[in-house]
Amino acid sequence: MTDTEPPERSWWLWSLLGSVVLTHTALNLARPLISYRTIAVGGDAVEVGLVTAAYALLPLLIAVPLGRSIDRSARIAWIVGLGAAVLALGGLSLALSGGLFGIALASTIVGVGHLLCMVAGQGLIARYSRPGHLDRDFGWFTAAASLGQLVGPLISGAVLGDTSGAALLSATSVALVVAGVTAALGVLPLLPLARLRPSRRAADRRDTPPVPTRDLLRQRGMPSALLTSLALLSAVDILTAFLPLIAESRGISPMLVGVLLSLRAGSSLLSRLILQALLRRWSRGTLIVTSTFVAAVALALVALPTGGFAVLAVVLVLGGFLLGLGQPLTMAEVATLAPEGSRGAVLALRVWGNRLGQVAIPAAAAGVAGAVGAPGALLFSAGVLLIASVTALRSGSGDAERAAGEEPPVRRPAEGRP
Repeated sequence: MTDTEPPERSWWLWSLLGSVVLTHTALNLARPLISYRTIAVGGDAVEVGLVTAAYALLPLLIAVPLGRSIDRSARIAWIVGLGAAVLALGGLSLALSGGLFGIALASTIVGVGHLLCMVAGQGLIARYSRPGHLDRDFGWFTAAASLGQLVGPLISGAVLGDTSGAALLSATSVALVVAGVTAALGVLPLLPLARLRPSRRAADRRDTPPVPTRDLLRQRGMPSALLTSLALLSAVDILTAFLPLIAESRGISPMLVGVLLSLRAGSSLLSRLILQALLRRWSRGTLIVTSTFVAAVALALVALPTGGFAVLAVVLVLGGFLLGLGQPLTMAEVATLAPEGSRGAVLALRVWGNRLGQVAIPAAAAGVAGAVGAPGALLFSAGVLLIASVTALRSGSGDAERAAGEEPPVRRPAEGRP
């Protein structure tokens, strides 16, 4: 059973996915524009990395408390809507920002909005999805995000065109207003979710002491899953932030950068749509290790100085396919590892780890980029991915049970859990 009886139809999931497409279109329209806007006000590779880190700073502090509150909240769909509204505010704030401090502050607002959307959205899936559909529904959730990642850069590339230099400031302002309006529209598909029955079990847990974070981290396979998740997500962030700098140095226009980022996102979308078929052939653990390792190789190839548009397109299609697998797989992994009544907290802990990676890894990559140039940031991220793949291989979380066709007892859904 879930916290309530599962709805007979998955109408609630389609409403959520509609909002995810709109909010992630807005997010991925805005994220490359943050780099271009930073360049337009005189920023360099180091400052691009620091502004990218600012995006994750406040979410790093509030992620786990947010997840625990979701575990105890009878209704959580409204939190997804709040996230869309905050994301819209961040996009409009970016359009009005004219200095590095303002860009960093607005980037932080965007990060908070995205956090609210992601943690509450994942919480809805963990609460209302049927047990056998968890991997599939997380795959669709991240596929909807990938669709936004595909459309967003195309819109930004179309608006910017071949704009460069001082004209970037006004061009990015127009595109960021579009991003803010798109995020605001993400509230509309969520309105039917007000009809979802509230969670009685969540209300009953309000007075139950939460499972300590250190105990959550002691779950077998949890540290490896968290490291893999943060390595993969920070790799996408670093690629989004530094690809414009690499492309500019190779004479590739902003419009073609938008095409490259959309190819990467489209490939990720494809891998998430066929995730269920891949899981019928390979175990979750095998897919996590393989996707992380090959993504590391792809990122290193992007950094090679000989790659023009055609080479980058091929590499990003391959890398995007593998980068796309890691997020839904690690979502399902940490959710099934969660103790009773702690799925929201564990999913938020995963987001917290992601945000930690999004602060620390881009900041470190910015230092590398300052010393050896933008390709060094991608090589640094590739190294983190390689470490994560080795850690996942050594952990082998859940593979023995799955090879025998059985799930470990801790992963069996109990009453009050989907």
